[in-house]
Amino acid sequence: MTRLSYAALLPALVALAACSKPSATPVSAAEGPKHFAVPVARASIRNVPAGFDATGAFVADESSDVAPLVAGRVIATPVNAGDFVRAGQVICELDHRDAQLRLDQAKAAMEQAAAALNQSQSRIGHNGSAPFDPNTMPEVAAAKANYESAQAQAKLAAADAARYTNLASTGDVSRATAEKIRTQQETAEAQANAAKKQYEAALNGAKQGWYGVETSQASLAGVRSQLAQAEKALADTTIRAPFDGYVSARPVAAGEYVALSNKIATVVKVGTLKLQLQTPEARASQVKLGMAVNARVAAYPDRVFTGKVTAINPSVDPGSRVFVVEARFDNPKAELRPGMFATAKVILPGGESAVFVPASAVARDKTTDSFQAFTIENGVARLKVVVPGETEGDRIRIMNGLAGNETVATGRLGELYDGAVVDVRQ
Repeated sequence: MTRLSYAALLPALVALAACSKPSATPVSAAEGPKHFAVPVARASIRNVPAGFDATGAFVADESSDVAPLVAGRVIATPVNAGDFVRAGQVICELDHRDAQLRLDQAKAAMEQAAAALNQSQSRIGHNGSAPFDPNTMPEVAAAKANYESAQAQAKLAAADAARYTNLASTGDVSRATAEKIRTQQETAEAQANAAKKQYEAALNGAKQGWYGVETSQASLAGVRSQLAQAEKALADTTIRAPFDGYVSARPVAAGEYVALSNKIATVVKVGTLKLQLQTPEARASQVKLGMAVNARVAAYPDRVFTGKVTAINPSVDPGSRVFVVEARFDNPKAELRPGMFATAKVILPGGESAVFVPASAVARDKTTDSFQAFTIENGVARLKVVVPGETEGDRIRIMNGLAGNETVATGRLGELYDGAVVDVRQ
């Protein structure tokens, strides 16, 4: 209600409230008017944080509709709606027999591939740890040593042949002896060529053998990948909670067949909640990130929950002319729940003056559906229709209806009426 409409309607509300009170008992002139002895208190004015009111609903910080990664028949659902679950906790088990069989097959194939690799490595004399060097293979090393020895023999035979040729030319040795030495040279060179071919053949054989090792290694890598896939397929039959939170729904039961599109459960994170406030567009320039927000919910009427503005929607709804301000609230005891309606106050910089009276000074009139208070003026009760605000301890803020310098009745409000004569009792 605006101040203008409140001022216009106040006389009517006072008159209606006064009429709703029981008529004073007629008294004779000798008796005089009835006096009411009532306790009183002074209204007070003090500075409070400035702000504006808004309404909204709490939503979960995170909400996940958990779906299966593989299709299958449900064999167990160890959690129910309302349960608290930890991240990684099992929330559903699917039939895993087929996945287990495929895993056993992959393990057997893995063992066969590993044996084939060991065999191919043994064939060329490689232990699988050091880098491949064909010259270190036993057969190749032997052929290389034989080739190097034959080369040395051929070089020695060539040197002898050259020396005996010179001696034969001077007559120091016979030509027959020189020819015999030349023949030995040719034999040594032929043996060196044969040793070279044997070495090259051993080298090629070792390389071919290594190609076989590489093929076995590739086969082992492929089987290892299949094994990992089989292990994942088996693990996927166990469905786990994605994070700490509460199970808000679990629509499946044991015996059902679920596809990849089915929802197993809904898990909501409530350690932190977001309050989405519907805010008038006139407040758009006032709201800033980080501002404090005080919220109240019906479940805890005497509690004030404090949060901070964490997001401001840049768009204003063209129909309702409001925009959404999002405030985040810590909720370690899960007292707040997603979906709870809240009335909130966004705290603005600076402060404002506010009128407070004892909570016992305000009463609700069911007839007029209004809140009333009685001020005491020169020993006479005056009915005031007031608009109450937030409560702080045993005092309540009066948003409209009192100026702050009044004396108000704090008792017998149901008996008082406008114009009643009262005796003040401190």
